[in-house]
Amino acid sequence: MKRGNIIANLDWITILLFVLLVFLGWLNIFSAVYDESHPNILDFGQRNGMQFIWILAAVVMAVAIVLIDHRFYEFFAYFIYGLAIFTLLFVLVAGKEINGSKSWFVLGGFQMQPSEFAKPAVALALAKYLSTFNINIRKTGTFARVAVIIFLPFLLILKQPDTGSAMVFFAFVLPLYREGFSGFILIIMIAFASLFISVLLFNDLLLLFIILLVGLFVYWVMVRSLKNVLIALLIYTGYFLLCYGVLFLAGNKDWYYFTSLIALACSLLTFLGMAYFYRLRKTSMVIVSVAVAVFYTFAVDYSFNHFLSDYQQRRVNIMLGIQSDPLGAGYNVNQSMIAIGSGGFLGKGFLQGTQTKLNFVPEQSTDFIFCTVGEEWGFAGTLLVVSLFLALFYKLIKMAERQRETFARVYGYGVISVMFFHFFINIAMTIGLFPVIGIPLPFFSYGGSSLWAFTILLFVFIRLDAGRLE
Repeated sequence: MKRGNIIANLDWITILLFVLLVFLGWLNIFSAVYDESHPNILDFGQRNGMQFIWILAAVVMAVAIVLIDHRFYEFFAYFIYGLAIFTLLFVLVAGKEINGSKSWFVLGGFQMQPSEFAKPAVALALAKYLSTFNINIRKTGTFARVAVIIFLPFLLILKQPDTGSAMVFFAFVLPLYREGFSGFILIIMIAFASLFISVLLFNDLLLLFIILLVGLFVYWVMVRSLKNVLIALLIYTGYFLLCYGVLFLAGNKDWYYFTSLIALACSLLTFLGMAYFYRLRKTSMVIVSVAVAVFYTFAVDYSFNHFLSDYQQRRVNIMLGIQSDPLGAGYNVNQSMIAIGSGGFLGKGFLQGTQTKLNFVPEQSTDFIFCTVGEEWGFAGTLLVVSLFLALFYKLIKMAERQRETFARVYGYGVISVMFFHFFINIAMTIGLFPVIGIPLPFFSYGGSSLWAFTILLFVFIRLDAGRLE
């Protein structure tokens, strides 16, 4: 088709959802920072006025994106990725430190966060590589290259340090499953996440004994021999008492981590002995699984207590219900939940939120913007906002599935994964279901970098979708 038909080929329902979300976000920013001495929503000295400027710039970006030939994005994907990596390196040298993170370029009164723009760059590079001829995601070499594309910016952002923004890049693992990656890896990731939480909630020795019992059960399923299982149970019991005795007698935290080596060695010797005597080939899987689980248990415990600051530990413990600190590390989340709960079904009304107006909720126009929705619009308003996001995700999935080219499909799922990660984690933070890691709600949170990055992500995909009809 001719270039004149680009406008007709655009998915206007998706664009309408974008406009509605941006508009509602702008209204909530105005409400979150509302000051009676500055009642004008277009007051450019206030955040709502600045956000309007960012929105106008985003509209210009969106128009420019859809006017460019769709093949441009595939052709220059690696160049754009390289530019993003350069900016992430450069910000470590020339960036300005804000709130403890060297994540920003500052020019006059303008601030830009390169990590936000790395997201569309990674989505393009990942789509470009996976659309290469004869690529098999199940091959080790292919997966290694994919891992480099995803985790190189992750490591650079972690260096800033900006843990929240870095975690977003894990979302790029999800599009791999649409391209044939083994679902077994996803199960392993869920298992490790569950084990991570279990390590923080339960006594390590008890958890270790449970891991070994699970290994014993798997072993029994494989061999179906009561004699073998009883022998293994005796070895497990002796090993458990040995570890517990060493730890109890030592009474020293350093010895506690030394027992992890004993645990790893004993579990390996147990299964290796069984494999030798009973010649069971599949035992190797049990050996590796139990050994990794045992090592991971102690590694998580050690890392949590030695690498995280006291403040970060308190945040995680508060989220898991291990401790309570409503006036300290848990203050933001506590006030956010109060604000959302006070809204009731229909809310207190636009500009009538007391929690937000009296500044009880920190970062209420950025990370905690959703609490403004809950307080002033109530359950009905939050349901409307969530429904708009879900409608957008549904449309994007339909768009991704109708693509003829692998590049456009992979990129589309990259967009969906990143945006859903932000949506889910941000809302989970505000209602206390996830630790506060400081990531914005797409199209709602104040800030030019995040709004522009999400606009670029979305409209490049809209342009690629229109390009399938040309």
